[in-house]
Amino acid sequence: MRATLLEDVGKIALRESPDPVVQRPTDAVVRVTASCICGSDLHPYRGKVPTAFPKRVGHEFVGVVEDIGDEVTTVRPGDVVVAPFLISCGTCRYCRAGLQTSCENGSVWGTDDRSGARSDACQGDWIRAPLADGTLVRVGTELPDALLPDVLALSDVMGTGHHAAVSAGVGPGSTVVVVGDGAVGLCAVLAARRLGAERVVAMSRTPSRQKLAAEFGATDIVAGRGAEGIAQVAELLGDGADAVLECVGSQESLEQAAAVAHPGGRLGCVGAPLGNLPLGLLFMKNVRLAGGVAPVRAYLPELLDDVLAGRVRPGRIFDLELPLDEVAEGYRAMDERRAIKVLLRP
Repeated sequence: MRATLLEDVGKIALRESPDPVVQRPTDAVVRVTASCICGSDLHPYRGKVPTAFPKRVGHEFVGVVEDIGDEVTTVRPGDVVVAPFLISCGTCRYCRAGLQTSCENGSVWGTDDRSGARSDACQGDWIRAPLADGTLVRVGTELPDALLPDVLALSDVMGTGHHAAVSAGVGPGSTVVVVGDGAVGLCAVLAARRLGAERVVAMSRTPSRQKLAAEFGATDIVAGRGAEGIAQVAELLGDGADAVLECVGSQESLEQAAAVAHPGGRLGCVGAPLGNLPLGLLFMKNVRLAGGVAPVRAYLPELLDDVLAGRVRPGRIFDLELPLDEVAEGYRAMDERRAIKVLLRP
């Protein structure tokens, strides 16, 4: 099989790798029909986080089950499945509480699982999925090609945007500001409207992303950053928003998010934190803070129902589709902001 390797900072290559097989009775082997590149994949690609090279990459996929271990009960060969970006058992106390990202038996795609067996990363032809019953979500026995991007978006970015909205208490009639116009931020716009927000302000400076934010339900667009952006939000909303969804994690975005929440408002942070929250400002404004790494596995069933029923279409975040052979170009396109999110097909 072919698998994507990050061989050094800025160097992506597609290499041959051993075909996966069932190693544990709880495993499934899945043929990948679509995967994608995440904004968080760019952190090691850009050298922003310590990384041991070479590194298998990719944590989002849709595929077809080809083989299962003797203890797997929820999927069968031939089933179309989607998986969240982390592996989880589904039975420990945290999984039962809907916090699969803290699973006591969980692991990360492309790393050793708790039994010491290496799982595959997702930007490749095939994958061994440990803890299949707790991790994989069955879509059905077939998936129309038109819906494949929408289902793939549920493996991370739509669930993460939804987590931002849920964490910030978005509900009917809410006023919302979304900080960040990447795939997660755009999905947060869609999630806020899905939960009944009346007014959603998307902060974006890029025309193509502004357009998609409006299609996803943003009622207002603010192009300013820093003090200028804060002033523009104040002009629209007065003393600020009921809920602010922070979907970047940089120092600038965290400060901007804290500033545009009104006193007593709520801040949902899901951007991988590369900066520090202005706790003094949040404290003085009595802004409630929640968020963190999104338990996408908990949200997948309800979001999948809406996707299959045609009620939400998050797959529009994929504005570039490439064959897996061109994965290096996909990384360059996202690094250079020529693409919001890249879909890869074997």
